[in-house]
Amino acid sequence: MRLIVTDDHAEMSRTAAQLMAAQIQANPTTAAVVATGNTPQQAYQELARLVRQGQLDVSRLRPFQLDEYLHVPESDPRSLFSWSKRAFLDPLQLPLERLVRLRGDGADSADACASYDREVEAAGGFDLAILGLGPNGHLGFNEPPSEPDAPTRQVALTPTSLASNASYWGELEVPTQALTCGMRHLLAARHVLLLVSGAHKRDILWQTINGPVTPAVPSSYLQQLPDAVVIADRAAWPYLTGPGETPTE
Repeated sequence: MRLIVTDDHAEMSRTAAQLMAAQIQANPTTAAVVATGNTPQQAYQELARLVRQGQLDVSRLRPFQLDEYLHVPESDPRSLFSWSKRAFLDPLQLPLERLVRLRGDGADSADACASYDREVEAAGGFDLAILGLGPNGHLGFNEPPSEPDAPTRQVALTPTSLASNASYWGELEVPTQALTCGMRHLLAARHVLLLVSGAHKRDILWQTINGPVTPAVPSSYLQQLPDAVVIADRAAWPYLTGPGETPTE
C-alpha cells in the first residue's frame, strides 16, 4: 500500500485523475469498477477534462458498477446506476450500454449477482478499482464484518451506512438492503485507488492504514496489496507520519 497526501480535495482529485488516466493510457481496454458518492466526483470531472482536451481516449474503457440499492428503480436519481451515469458515463461521453450493471431492481438478486460475476470473470478481473472509504471501513457495500473472499451478494446496510447515506435521500427513508461487488473481486484488482477526503474520515482512515487487518474493518485488507494507492487530503490525514507509524499532528 502506498499513501499520497494532498493539500485539499481539489488536489486529491487531480492526482487521482492523473493516476486513472495513466492506467487507461497503459491499457485502453481497462476494466474499471467505479465508486459513486461525493468523494470521486471531482476526479471524474478532471478525467473528463482530459478527454475533452484530446489528451485521453476512453472509447475502449470497460466500466463496472460497484454497488446498488435493492428495489430502487434505475430511473430514480438516487439509484447508484443514475449516479454512475451522471457522474461517470456522461462526463466521459460513454454510452449507457458500456456499463456493466449490478442490477438491484430485478426480481432475483442472486441471479443479478451471478450475472455480474460472469461479466467480471469474462473481463479477466478488474484492472482498476476506484473506491471510496465508508465511515465503518466498507468498500462498496461490503459492510463489516466482511471476509476477504466475500462474494458479490445482497447485504443489509449497517446503521452507520444508513446514517451516512441519509443526506442523499432527503426526507425519504434510505433503503436498508443493497447489492455489492464482493471483496474477492475488489482485492484481486490489479490496481486499487482509494480516495479519502475530510476530517470525518480521519479515524477510519487511520484504522485502514495502521490498524489490524480484520473483517471488522474491510478496508484494512488493502494493507496487503502492494499496488493499492490511498490518496487522501490533509483533512483526512493530518499526520506527519506515514503508514505503520504513530500519529503526530
